[in-house]
Amino acid sequence: MKLLHLGDLHLGRSLGDYDLYDDQEYILKEIIRIVKERQVDAVLIAGDVYDKAVPSETATNLLDFFLKELAGCGVSTFAISGNHDSDDRLNYGSRLFQSNNIFIAAKYEGELCKHTVTDAYGEVNFYLLPFVKASQVRHYHEEEDIEDYNDAVRCVINRAAPDPSSRNVLVAHQYVGGKGIDPIRAGSEGLSVQTVGTVERIDSDCFECFDYVALGHIHSPQALGRETIRYSGSPLKYSLSEVYNNKSVPIITLGAKGETQVELVPLTPKRDVRHITGYWKEIIDEKNIQNPEDYVYVTLRDEEYLNDVMGTLQHFYPNAVALDYDNSTTRAKETADISCFTEDKPFEELFTDFYKQIYGQDISEEELVIMRSVAREAGVFHEAD
Repeated sequence: MKLLHLGDLHLGRSLGDYDLYDDQEYILKEIIRIVKERQVDAVLIAGDVYDKAVPSETATNLLDFFLKELAGCGVSTFAISGNHDSDDRLNYGSRLFQSNNIFIAAKYEGELCKHTVTDAYGEVNFYLLPFVKASQVRHYHEEEDIEDYNDAVRCVINRAAPDPSSRNVLVAHQYVGGKGIDPIRAGSEGLSVQTVGTVERIDSDCFECFDYVALGHIHSPQALGRETIRYSGSPLKYSLSEVYNNKSVPIITLGAKGETQVELVPLTPKRDVRHITGYWKEIIDEKNIQNPEDYVYVTLRDEEYLNDVMGTLQHFYPNAVALDYDNSTTRAKETADISCFTEDKPFEELFTDFYKQIYGQDISEEELVIMRSVAREAGVFHEAD
């Protein structure tokens, strides 16, 4: 049986001021082509199908197109929700979809969703775990000792009790780390991953009973702990921090129990995302301009700041996303001593100032109690503070 692993489609996403509809439609068609050429039997979609909880009409049309094409290929599709998705919206029509072998688990409701498919070697069990918080698991299993995300996911898996002698596949959308190693983040996953990822961290050894674990949540493709526990990464580059990512889709071949092979098939976008660094005259020199339709971030090394440089740049690169400078002035600002801003300030004052700057309002006492607890566990806050 051949599986194709996707994650973090983020349908409806923009890059700067540019709508990515055409780029996302193009890459979905590329994925359909791979499904057909590689004779894939099942597609795994590991969450963040949409970019927003309330997706646009164009985003829902893209998903409709994609699922219809997959059904036309005769493959089974197993999809879950991510932290960007609305449970109810992604779940709409899921019972009807099952008649076309499209299985969607959008909300955890007390047990791990399971579907079984048979091939020449016997049964393959697909377990679908949508994005879940520790509090959700506690709600259904009050008798369990659940202190954090790791405990929550272990509880969910243990209660499902997958047979270790069977071939088992898990689709999940969580922040997973290897043995003492955190995943490499791309920078475009969202505020929750960037700021509290380590609080949500789940150890990869939770998944010992699974032959393959298809993860979503992190946009950089990578394996964790072993080759068969991996993030597919997003199919497109969604930020400057992803310009050096090589996007791909894993093709997983399940043979007999214990025989699992993973192949990474490269994805080529309609327009790449690139970072160009240099002096103004070099950047706009026709001899140096390549693939001008790409989305570009530009860093200028010129010491003098130019007038209307972005408007002029877009004559040469019509999809220029952003522009900044790297010169003696900016480097001096970066190396400035900021200790004076934090000197002699207690943890609570630093955090409440930060919270107000980010959210534009004061932190509540309940939220502050939670942050004290988290900071105390992390060793950055003591009662004396």
